[in-house]
Amino acid sequence: MLNWADKLIEEYSYHKKELEHLIERLDPMNPKDNADLKIINSMIEDMSYALEWMKKGRRPGNLHGVDKRSIYQRRALLDMDLFPTIELETKESILSEEQKHQIINILVELSHRERQCYLMHMAYGMSLSEIAEELNLKKRTVQQYIDRAKDKIKMLVS
Repeated sequence: MLNWADKLIEEYSYHKKELEHLIERLDPMNPKDNADLKIINSMIEDMSYALEWMKKGRRPGNLHGVDKRSIYQRRALLDMDLFPTIELETKESILSEEQKHQIINILVELSHRERQCYLMHMAYGMSLSEIAEELNLKKRTVQQYIDRAKDKIKMLVS
C-alpha cells in the first residue's frame, strides 16, 4: 500500500517524464521554443531535486549524510583486497559478483571500527591482542567491536 510520499513521488516522476517528452517536441532554433525550453528545463531540474529529496529523506547534495558516507565506503570496499589467500587444503569457492556485493552491503552496515576489527580478526586471522596493539585499543574494546559486528551480521543475514 502506497503512503502519501510514495504517491507524491509517483506523481512527480510521471509529470517529469511528461515535461521530458514535451522538450523532445520543441525546436531549439525557434526563439519562442527556445524560451519555453529554458523554462521547462528549469522545471525538470526543480522536480529532479524534489524527487531526490523525497526519495532520500534529506536535502540533496548534503556532503555529511549517511548515504554519502556509505557510497564512499562501498567504493573503498570494492577496491580493497578484503580476504587474504590462506594456504589451507579447502575447496576453493569463487564468489559471484552478486555475492561480493551482498558481502560489501553487509560490511557497509558496520561502523568503521567494527568493520576494521572484524576484518582484522576474521579475514586476516589476527588475535585480539594484535588488533588491540595495532589500533591502540584495549583488548576488551576490540572484543566488544567484534561481538557487535557479529551480532549485526547475524541480524542482517537472517
